[in-house]
Amino acid sequence: MPSTSAPTTTAASTAEKRKILVTSALPYANGSIHIGHLVEYIQTDIWVRFQKMRGHTCHYVCADDTHGTPIMLRAEQEGITPEALIERVHGEHFQDFSDFAIEFDNYHSTHSDENRALSQDTYRRLDKAGLITKRTIEQLYDPEKEMFLSDRFIKGACPRCKAEDQYGDSCEKCGATYSPTDLIKPYSALSVDTPITKKSEHHFFILGE
Repeated sequence: MPSTSAPTTTAASTAEKRKILVTSALPYANGSIHIGHLVEYIQTDIWVRFQKMRGHTCHYVCADDTHGTPIMLRAEQEGITPEALIERVHGEHFQDFSDFAIEFDNYHSTHSDENRALSQDTYRRLDKAGLITKRTIEQLYDPEKEMFLSDRFIKGACPRCKAEDQYGDSCEKCGATYSPTDLIKPYSALSVDTPITKKSEHHFFILGE
């Protein structure tokens, strides 16, 4: 017997349908997914499902973040290439997300031909428009590892309270913030050697006058 009940309508059917692009913080490709990661992805997945149920076009995309010193160091520690580490961790991450029923419309990697091409195109367009500037910057350099050191890989005594083994940008004991070159007796967290100051050319986006 035919139903006599009125048809149900979604919120999107009575209002303008939206096109929504959603992402989450990209997990580093140097280790496993932990519970803190999953809290964000599960919440986002629920919100995306809700938008799709309302009739909106909603795409949930994410990727492994494959660029950075921690990835290089983890690969070196395991005696493998960064590319091999990236490939293995990507498979582990995707399996973990699948086990928790998190549904991405696309889960990819920043180490991809597409990302390289798009990044290069963005840079060239900005450079052509005069929105890229170059400056020579002095940074601390580890001569043994032959690499410049980011703040997290420089340690020393806090210039304010003299607490030892503090990172290159802030003191966890007194809360002071400073430049890595302000540290007392700085050393490389990678080789424990004393870093030297070295110049290199950096490229900057011009965000405003």
